[in-house]
Order: sequence, then C-alpha cells, then structure tokens
Amino acid sequence: MSAAALAAPAFAVGRKPLKILILGGTGFIGPHQVETALGRGHEVTIFNRGKTAPNMFPQIENLLGDRNDNLEALKGRKWDAVIDNSGFLPRWVRQSAELLQDNVGHYLFMSSLSIYVDNTVIGQTEDGKLQKLDDPTTEDASAKNYGGMKALSEEFVRASFPTNYTLLRTGLVVGPGDPTARFTYWPVRLHRGGETLAPGTPGDPIQCIDVRDLARWTIHAIENSHYGPYNLTGPYHQLTMGQFLDITANTINSTSTLTWVPADFLLAHKVTPWTDLPLWVPPNSGMEGFVQVDISRAVEAGLTFRPMSETVQDSLAWYRTVDGETPLSAGLTPEREAELLKKWHESN
Repeated sequence: MSAAALAAPAFAVGRKPLKILILGGTGFIGPHQVETALGRGHEVTIFNRGKTAPNMFPQIENLLGDRNDNLEALKGRKWDAVIDNSGFLPRWVRQSAELLQDNVGHYLFMSSLSIYVDNTVIGQTEDGKLQKLDDPTTEDASAKNYGGMKALSEEFVRASFPTNYTLLRTGLVVGPGDPTARFTYWPVRLHRGGETLAPGTPGDPIQCIDVRDLARWTIHAIENSHYGPYNLTGPYHQLTMGQFLDITANTINSTSTLTWVPADFLLAHKVTPWTDLPLWVPPNSGMEGFVQVDISRAVEAGLTFRPMSETVQDSLAWYRTVDGETPLSAGLTPEREAELLKKWHESN
C-alpha cells in the first residue's frame, strides 16, 4: 500500500468527502472545526475579513470579505454545507442564507442556549419558548438582545433552508484557545495553590463542553444530515461544582484547599456569578436552568465527550504556553479573593 493511501482518512462505506464552507474559521471554535473536517478528508473553504490569524490555514482556500457589506466572494460558488460561526447580527445571517440557499445543501448555524425565554426551567428541551426582540431591526448586540438576536437569526436560516438546517444551541464552550477565561480560571487558580474560594455548595450544578467535542459533532452533524435544533453542552451526566473542582485539583496535582462560601454571602458582597466566579450559577437565581439543560437529542445523534481531566490539563497547558502571566479576563483577582475570604472567616 502506498504512503498516500496510508495517509488518506478512512470513510464509512458510501460516504464521500464534502465541500464545506465556514463563515469565520479562525476564531476560537472555527480552527477546531477546520482541523476536524480536514482530518475527515473534507475540502474546506473559510470566509472572513482576514484580520484574525490570516495565515492560520495556508493549505485551504481563504475567501476574503465582510459579512456587513461584502459577500462578493461567495456569489456563484457551490458547497455541500456551510457552518455559520460568525452570524453575530441577524441581518448578516439573513443575507448569507439568502445568498447561499440555491448553492448550498445544508446550513448549520451556531446559536446559543441564551435563546430560551425561561432560564428557570430544569431540563430545558429544544421545544422551549424562544426570546423575541422588541425591535427586530436592532443591531445593538448587548446582553439584553443577545438571545433574541440568535432566535431571529434562526428564523432567517429556516426561511432560506426550510428542511436542511441545523441549529446548534451551545452552552459554555471551553478548552484550549478559549479567550474568555470562563473555564480556564479554575485550572489556573488551583495551580497557584493556597486557600481557594469555592462558590456556593459542592452540589451546585454546572455544564460546559470542550470546543473539540463541539467541533467534532459539528462535522458529524453535517456528514449525517442531523437537521433541526440541538442543545449542545455537556457532559453526559449532571456535573457539580464540587466534582469539577475535585477533578481539576487531582488532574494538576493542586495543593489548594477549598473554602466553600455560600451564595448569599457572595451576592451580598457584590460577587457576580459566571464572571467573578466562572462556571457557577447559584440555585434559585433565575438562571439555574441554564446549567441544567437537556442534551439527550444531541447525545442520541452521536455527541460524545472527552474526560474533563483532559480539558482541564489542555486548558492549563495552553494558557501557560500563550502567556501564563497576563491576568485572566474572568474570575477574582488574588487581592479580591483574599479580601472575600478574610471577610468570610471574620463573619464565622
């Protein structure tokens, strides 16, 4: 057997390589999708402004344009599927979906779990009521409009691709390359050692998904024509904050000691869940459903998860390789954490 044959990706019987267009492709999620698709033997084209890591994938076709006002490079081209990672404004999604509807077989849109109206619902399925914008023409992409804008974008995708669309309603996406630090804070903090403020109780639920697992299922969904909406977060079972911190500590051989500080105390001292203390959403906060979402539809369609220890280890390694000294963009500063711990001990 030739070296070329040995190197060629193996496909299931009857499966052929696909031509895949990715709108974006060089941000956080995109590179993992590109690498997964290439590893599966697909032909990948990316479309973006060429400003973020323009030389990341010199071996594939890079089309330059701007979703705001320049889609010329997409006109007259055909692909089997498109992955829309960069549909930040509903107008952008409508324009690209309308332009591609006759030349693309499958439109996959990266949406969000923020799309649901009621975040108190435990076990929210894809049938939940969706948010609506007060002003459908707004392009104010602030937090109050985020869910509504994703919902409207989904409407535009369905209008142009009535049957062959996939809507990935993602939760917190984590892992190496994550610019938000909404997960990386914890491996970095426990690696530093010492007394560590742990929020709420060990039983408080959390959910997140490794970007590489998300990317793998994205390509899997295209290959297998998994149409419709899917909640995409993880893992299989309901993970708790205590389990996560134990896994993190054991994975990196942390010398930290955890001090669990109740939600009432933290909220009284103006500690913001999710940002000041990443991953954590207090029970009975009005957002508790956001970290207890039903993902059974995606799991039944082939969604799988790597061990959390791998995500922890790779996230810490990535952070230390990239810089390791720059303060994280999320989480408590050492000074603020020490201040809160001091006040907690003094109150007991």
